[in-house]
Amino acid sequence: MHTCPLCQSSQTDIYYQDIRRQYLQCQQCVLVFVNPDQRVDAEAEKAVYDLHENDPQDQGYRRFLSRMADPLLQRIAPHSQGLDFGCGPGPALSMMLEEQGHQVALYDLYYYPNKQVLHQKYDFVTATEVIEHLFSPNLVWQQWLDMLKPGGWLGVMTKLVKDVDAFASWHYRHDPTHVVFFSRETFEFLARRDQLQLEFIGNDVMLLKKAE
Repeated sequence: MHTCPLCQSSQTDIYYQDIRRQYLQCQQCVLVFVNPDQRVDAEAEKAVYDLHENDPQDQGYRRFLSRMADPLLQRIAPHSQGLDFGCGPGPALSMMLEEQGHQVALYDLYYYPNKQVLHQKYDFVTATEVIEHLFSPNLVWQQWLDMLKPGGWLGVMTKLVKDVDAFASWHYRHDPTHVVFFSRETFEFLARRDQLQLEFIGNDVMLLKKAE
């Protein structure tokens, strides 16, 4: 059985199987993840991303991202500095936050691959519809926490696993680039382990505050 890519536990079991992929679940952090042998390669992954139409001027897209932006804006100080990690080709969230007086650096593996921004300290880090794509979420999670100043906020947007019955008919797992699936229990595990203050906003936004 494969080791959990988030907490490194070897206690994993088969959670679900479909015609394309096998999904495993960690017994420690409850993460559900695709069998690593069945992930797509980088070329196929980017081909899927290139199909995304994330126009910063699209009002529907801005409404979608406001589920992250609005609660984050209520919690950060004026003129904060942040990083939008995995911003994609159309960095709309950063534009929305900058319109409110904040400075936002950009990083994306394919579209904004400036690794220098990953060596700075920030008041907040956002990752909207990013974490489900990560092959090594343990490394990236620690990277996010290391970039946060004491008292800083990490904002994560991702759809959450409920139970195996819902998972079986869940559209979210059909995206070939979605390889790890978090649940409320997974975020609660991380918050306990890393001493973070955790808030669930709606069904798919998690805000985590680093200890001061």
